[in-house]
Amino acid sequence: QNVIVGPYARLRPGTILKKNVKIFNGKPIIAYSIEQALASNCIDRVIVSTDDEEISNVAIRYGAEVPFKRPPELSNDLTPTNPVITHAVNWIENQGEIVDSICCLYATAPFIQSNSISEAYSQFKKYNADFCFSVTSFPFPIQRAIKISDSGKVNMFHPEHINTRSQDLEEAYHDAGQFYWGTKEVFNSNTSWLSDTVIPYILPRHLVQDIDTPEDWKRAEIMHEVIEKISKEK
Repeated sequence: QNVIVGPYARLRPGTILKKNVKIFNGKPIIAYSIEQALASNCIDRVIVSTDDEEISNVAIRYGAEVPFKRPPELSNDLTPTNPVITHAVNWIENQGEIVDSICCLYATAPFIQSNSISEAYSQFKKYNADFCFSVTSFPFPIQRAIKISDSGKVNMFHPEHINTRSQDLEEAYHDAGQFYWGTKEVFNSNTSWLSDTVIPYILPRHLVQDIDTPEDWKRAEIMHEVIEKISKEK
């Protein structure tokens, strides 16, 4: 059985108020993750883990299950994802069901696509991986990154590349923050998931936007308008 658990990331100071249920292009932003998970055809149950009644109601309205309330000890600002996943899996298995693979999706991923979820799952199984997660490339070579000191001076992180052509530098990637396929053992462990048994699923940059600030949200709205326009023109 493949189970998706969409953790509710609690708000931190300076972030967007009620971000997970804020309306994005006509519907709560959490709805995008739920709908695409349901459409992926490789997930048996879509379960949202939350301690918030409003999020629970929205999740159910868009087709997810909320069969339990996340306990208080897993609902504070410092709670990492893995214990939340473990709690959900334990709850499911205590009901007599067997959990095979887990896909963790976050609530603020409006560009997530069902085919990406299913293709990543196929890769995850094909290579017998312990973990498969979405990544995308940095838009600018990280080897040419600069830093600004407290005194306002500018320095390079890698000064040896000051004259290296951008096209000659190795491409770098970062976590896209959309989905994470994994075995139950990986989510239960505290060991690093960056190992030989971990594989990436590469997403194009135009389908990735981390949303933490109002500026991120506005950028995502503009990106969404462009993506919809291009889609209609095809």
